[in-house]
Amino acid sequence: MRVVSLLPSATEILHAIGAGDDVVGVTFECDFPQTARTTARVVSTSALPDGLTPAQIDAAVAERMRAGEDIYRLDRQALLGLDADVVVTQDLCAVCAVDVSEVHDALDFLGCTADVVTTDPSTLEAVWASVEQIGRATGRLAEARRLAADLRERTAAVRRSVAGASPVRCLVLEWTDPPFAPGHWVPEMVETAGGVSVLGEVGAPSTRTTWDAVRACAPDVVVSAPCGFDLARSAELTRELLAHAALPAGVPVWAVDANASFARPGPRLADGIEALAAIMHADHAGTPDPQIAVRLR
Repeated sequence: MRVVSLLPSATEILHAIGAGDDVVGVTFECDFPQTARTTARVVSTSALPDGLTPAQIDAAVAERMRAGEDIYRLDRQALLGLDADVVVTQDLCAVCAVDVSEVHDALDFLGCTADVVTTDPSTLEAVWASVEQIGRATGRLAEARRLAADLRERTAAVRRSVAGASPVRCLVLEWTDPPFAPGHWVPEMVETAGGVSVLGEVGAPSTRTTWDAVRACAPDVVVSAPCGFDLARSAELTRELLAHAALPAGVPVWAVDANASFARPGPRLADGIEALAAIMHADHAGTPDPQIAVRLR
C-alpha cells in the first residue's frame, strides 16, 4: 500500500494506526510525527508568501478566493513516480488543504488510478469516524477501530469528569486579526469539556466576527486558538491582543496549541478537550498540559 496524505490530520491518523511506513507523500504542513516529512516526499505547498501577519494572511486568502485562485500548490512532478494506491484529501475547508477537484485533475493528468479518500468531518463523532474511514481504505481497519474507540472513551471520560460542574461560558477565538468565532468541532469540544461556547455553532464553518461582539458575549474565560499556529506563536499573538485591550476585561485568558489539538481533525483533538476541561474546571479535571495551554492573564 502506497499512500499520499494531503492533510496533516490524515498523516497523524495514518501513523497512529500503524500505516506510517506506507505514507510516500505528504504536505509541507505534515509535522506530526516529527519524521513525517523526512520519510515521505512533500507534494503540496502553500501559495502564500512566508512571514505574513494574521491580518495579511486573512487579506491574501480572501483575495485569492475572490479571484478563484488556489491557496495551495499541488506539485504534479513530485506526485509523478510515487505510484500511489490511495490519496487522502478533504472537502471541508477551502483554506485547509488542496481542493479535491485539483487532486482529481492532477491524478487524471498523470494517469494515476489511485483511490481518492475524501474526509469531511464537521463534528467530533465525524472525526472519529474518519479514523475508521482511513483505516478501511488502507487495510488497517482493526487498528483504526481500536483508535476510534479509545478517542470516544476519552471524550466520554471528560464528560463524566465535569458532569457535576456548572457550565463555564467560554470564548474560543479561531483567528486574532480579524477575530473569528469557532466552527466545526470546536464549539462541541467546549461543550464536551463542560462549557458553553458563547460564539460559534457546532458543525458550522468558523465565521468572521467583530471585537464588539467578542466583548459583548460576556465569557468567563477566553481561549485563543488561532488556526495554523503552535503554542508559542499563539501566545505571542494573544499577548498582542492583551496589550491592545482587545479582549473582554477581567476574565482569564489562555493561549493553546491550535495546530496540535484544536484545528486539525485528528486524534489530538482529545488532548484539546482534556485541556479545555482543565482550563474551565480545574477542581474536576486537574491542570492543563503546559505543552498545550498556557495562561496569560
